[in-house]
Amino acid sequence: MKTNLEHQQPFNFFDTQVLGHPAGLFVLFFTEMWERFSYYGMRAILVLFLVSSFGLGGWDWPREHALALYGTYTSLVYLTPILGGYLADKYMGYQKAVVIGAIIMTLGHASMALEFAHFFMYLGIALLIIGNGFFKPNITSIISELYQKHPDKKDGAYTIFYMGVNAGAFLGILLCGYLGEKIGWSFGFGLAGIFMLFGMLQFYFARNIFGKAGLKPTKEEDESDEDKAAKLEFKGDKLNPFTFLDKLLIGIAVVLGLVWIINDPVSIIGNNSVLMFGETDLSTATALTALFAFLLVLFLRIIRYPAKVRDRMVAIIFFALFTVCFWTCFEQAGGSMTIFAKDYTDRIMAGNWYTVFLIANILITVVPIGIITWVLILLFKQTFKNYPIANITLGISFILIWGLVIWMINRDLNSSAYIANYEVVEKTMLDKNGKPLVDKEGSIKKEIIPITEDFELSVDDQVIQKEVTIIEPIDFKVGDKMKVIDVDKKGNFIYLNEATENRIREATEQGESTGIVNAEIKQIKENEIEIPATWFLILNSLFIIMFAPLFSKWWESKRNPSGAMKYGLGLILLGLGFAALAFGSLGIDQGAKVASVSIIWLILAYLFHTLGELCLSPVALSYISKLVPGRMIAMMFGIWYIAIAIGNKLAGTLGGQIDKITAEYSMTTFFLIFTLVPAALGLLAIVLNPLLKKLMHGVR
Repeated sequence: MKTNLEHQQPFNFFDTQVLGHPAGLFVLFFTEMWERFSYYGMRAILVLFLVSSFGLGGWDWPREHALALYGTYTSLVYLTPILGGYLADKYMGYQKAVVIGAIIMTLGHASMALEFAHFFMYLGIALLIIGNGFFKPNITSIISELYQKHPDKKDGAYTIFYMGVNAGAFLGILLCGYLGEKIGWSFGFGLAGIFMLFGMLQFYFARNIFGKAGLKPTKEEDESDEDKAAKLEFKGDKLNPFTFLDKLLIGIAVVLGLVWIINDPVSIIGNNSVLMFGETDLSTATALTALFAFLLVLFLRIIRYPAKVRDRMVAIIFFALFTVCFWTCFEQAGGSMTIFAKDYTDRIMAGNWYTVFLIANILITVVPIGIITWVLILLFKQTFKNYPIANITLGISFILIWGLVIWMINRDLNSSAYIANYEVVEKTMLDKNGKPLVDKEGSIKKEIIPITEDFELSVDDQVIQKEVTIIEPIDFKVGDKMKVIDVDKKGNFIYLNEATENRIREATEQGESTGIVNAEIKQIKENEIEIPATWFLILNSLFIIMFAPLFSKWWESKRNPSGAMKYGLGLILLGLGFAALAFGSLGIDQGAKVASVSIIWLILAYLFHTLGELCLSPVALSYISKLVPGRMIAMMFGIWYIAIAIGNKLAGTLGGQIDKITAEYSMTTFFLIFTLVPAALGLLAIVLNPLLKKLMHGVR
């Protein structure tokens, strides 16, 4: 049954122009922007929430547990689009799939906002994975269909769309991260859901602007012009239908792969592996069997193709292997690198650096939002008359964005730094035999224990005054009392407002210590601010916006390097980013849980990582479309998503070893692993360049 909206006569997609492109492209731009806002906003705070102490709203998980769940989540969001794209292609159409996916993701974010209950958090993650499967592949498919007869404009359209992706990521990390860290995790998760809802409503009420593009496919419309052109190019090729053995191997790979991906965090977090039979753990065997079945079906299919197609698909397999390595390292951003920013980086800006950071932060926040708002006004002029509800929805979302940004800037400008004294007890550390422990220099080791409000002093206790700096938008005077708490038992104290204090008391079981410490203001310092740990994640989007035009010109010039050279350069730049972190970590003691490394190393890391991404990520899908016939693109895109999913899962698994490697070796060793492996593979890609060029048969 069709609604009245669906019976309306849509105007020609190319009739209305915004910045030289149809207004409908910008409907997709803003829809994708809000979806990326929600995804990256939630991703920015997920690991921090999981490792945050229970009394402060987190789950107080070990880092390995948090990163295991993070890896499974980020891997599955790249697997479900394979199924979602298939269902949209064959049954529901792209438009309906986008709406369904957006609704499911909105419900997922709403569920995660109820983070006090484990069930709702897991349900929310599951809904996000499912919803992303419907949304992610199909909104880009609408662009492809709309520009089918305008291939000369397609590159520009995808460039604009890609800017929407980065704008959404930038705003989501900035605002969800700030709210989650500064106010409460549920506010960050909830904000992600609000803007996902705005994106869905805007798309739904403006969907007629796309005409028939993305509606339920008919048999006559199943084959695109690109598919027909590809058939002409490869007219001598024989079709390669899936045999029973192919389907069986795919089924084995899918089932075993999913079991392993989901079982991994379950076994680590809940110590309840479904792959444990008696004393034998079959986790590794399951993963290897799934991988073997996947590689075998690839081999069996590739050898049945003609030589030219076979060679090109072998080249794609090489690129896929490099892609797995790239994303394994790159996706440390939301995991181990965020932990490094939180616990090992000096995020306090004081004096002149306070002023520099505030000005820079205001500029990099306000200027992009101002530009996007200008684009929004141009879109209003073209579409408000025909789609008022969609435009009003979009307008409300931007009013909310501006309100949040102004509130955030005002909060930072009014934050004050207070030096407060609190009392601790110094006790001699004893071994199991009751003898004092001695360090390498021969000095007796001392343990510093904060005196909490329920601490019972003994006659022999030696009380010492310690200082802590608290940065908050609160008004205190010298001599005022405040309550603070060590959030991670590592000396990281935060101020407790009344609501947080009450939550901690409610969460503390009878007989246990609340951990609340009484402190007294001794000095007020001006011009200090603490950068949120999630703030560093916005650098990726910022650098992409800055450097993407330069790389685009490079790729269009006579000096455009080959695919293998781009991959090699991208992997080497990625390794250089981790080299900066490895060098910056040289002063961190073995096994240390906290440190104060300069922020310059994280900034350099994100700069090199982004440059590497620009070399590799945007060109990857382009090569698939060029190297294989249209009838095989869907399958190869599926392989590509699987490669990225494997990389994301390995990112969580390897990132979860940060504590073990740091304790046994050092933080520098941990980052050196991510330096040497991609750099070596990058050099290998460059060495293999002649072979890969030969396999690609002239495709550049």
